[in-house]
Amino acid sequence: MKTHQNDARKVFRKKGTCSHTFFYLLNREFDQLNETYERASDPLAGGIMQYGHQCGMLWGAALAVGAEAYRRFSDKDQAISIAVHATRNIMNSFSAHTGSVNCRTITRSNFKSKWGLARYMVTGRFLLCFKLSEQWINEAIRAAHEGLINKNLEIPEKTVNCATMLAEKSGATDKEAVMVAGLAGGMGLSGEGCGALSVAIWLEAKSWSVANPGKSTFSNTGTRPIIKAFQEITGGEMLCHKICKQYFRNLSEHTDYIKNNGCEKIIKKLVSCRV
Repeated sequence: MKTHQNDARKVFRKKGTCSHTFFYLLNREFDQLNETYERASDPLAGGIMQYGHQCGMLWGAALAVGAEAYRRFSDKDQAISIAVHATRNIMNSFSAHTGSVNCRTITRSNFKSKWGLARYMVTGRFLLCFKLSEQWINEAIRAAHEGLINKNLEIPEKTVNCATMLAEKSGATDKEAVMVAGLAGGMGLSGEGCGALSVAIWLEAKSWSVANPGKSTFSNTGTRPIIKAFQEITGGEMLCHKICKQYFRNLSEHTDYIKNNGCEKIIKKLVSCRV
């Protein structure tokens, strides 16, 4: 394992968002840098377009381990299962370090409020995120490696999850479909902010990134209709466990839920936003 603590803050300043930073740092660890994919994670910073859900560091790290799972495992079902497991491992590590996985709780800031964002910047609270990136990066990488080598997982026959299904229905490549697998069930089946929503946002940002090389996808307005459509169909709810009215104990439960048309309307709606 390489050591990244010494330059995590430097990378953060350069990349501009926590999600982009951790996607880049873990990709670098695995020698799999991809600027387009990494920049496309910008809108997930601040807990999904600044709504305060899972910290952007987690979104970036989850996408990176998904990409590595695809590279390591030729069997797609295995790669998806490993990606979900590795993401859960990373989330457990982050939660143990911070006490929460959610951006708003950690930063004590509401980024959807102009005053909240201004106070975050003016008071220097953003420096806490820089510090957190330095403190957690090596543990994040360790958790990723441990999650990716686990060989004792129960792998459902024909694994299905909301994140991968949305990617496939949106015309994503096999690699991209596995990359996003760990976002399922509110990321690592945790029941937090919706994984399918985050996939739709990331895919839209990726397309924009290809058309606008070198620019931050954080300013891409094409993601706003996705959020609007999602909130219309969920009544404004963004948490997976509240939308599904349950937590998923394992990937088999989530696979069965999706196979039985769970979240079908949401997935169709999100796909239609990208056609």
